Amino acid sequence: MFPKKYSNLLFILVMGFGMSLLMTLIITYINTGMDNEYVDRFFKAWSVSLPIAIIAALLVGPPIKKFVDKITK
Repeated sequence: MFPKKYSNLLFILVMGFGMSLLMTLIITYINTGMDNEYVDRFFKAWSVSLPIAIIAALLVGPPIKKFVDKITK
């Protein structure tokens, strides 16, 4: 188990992982279709999208959380 103080960071990492995985699977399928090379294209695209998703979540996540906290009770 991880200490509670790392919960926000772990959430961002797991969310970035999951979102980039799902989005890359779907977008690769929509753009190129399913064939013998689909998995290779997916992994190539995911190797780019995963770090971008995690960095974006790290940068955008905290300010958005503060904003949401302000507009909710």
